[in-house]
Amino acid sequence: MFNDIGPLELVTLIVFAVLIFGPDKLPKLIQDVTRTIRKVREFSASAKQDIRSELGPEFKDFEFEDLNPKTLLRKHLDNDALGLKEIRNGFDLNKEMSDLTDTVNGHDTASAGVIAANGSEGGGIDMTKKPEPDKNDRPPFDADAT
Repeated sequence: MFNDIGPLELVTLIVFAVLIFGPDKLPKLIQDVTRTIRKVREFSASAKQDIRSELGPEFKDFEFEDLNPKTLLRKHLDNDALGLKEIRNGFDLNKEMSDLTDTVNGHDTASAGVIAANGSEGGGIDMTKKPEPDKNDRPPFDADAT
């Protein structure tokens, strides 16, 4: 229930509880809180049991945690009925990305053969160089900047 509370936070809560309620009323308050938590747990357990009995024998393995979408997906995808592990293992992202960058940079084996045969790249654009700015080009005018 309090899995995300650290030891320092717990000590701080205890100190605040002692300061707010006082040492004489604190044991009675703790008893009341634990009794309330126990009643809520009993109520939820009986409600779960009633729902299971109303659903019938078809849902004997029904768990309420399965209503959480993450748990449901994890449960049904663990048996790998769709063959996702085979697809995931057959796809090598690093290889695909290196092939793509080689193709974009012109280092592809097919284009290398064409370059060697023709002696030129066939009018391709070199994307690594920046275009030379024209000396007559002026930067765009921004009326709001002045």
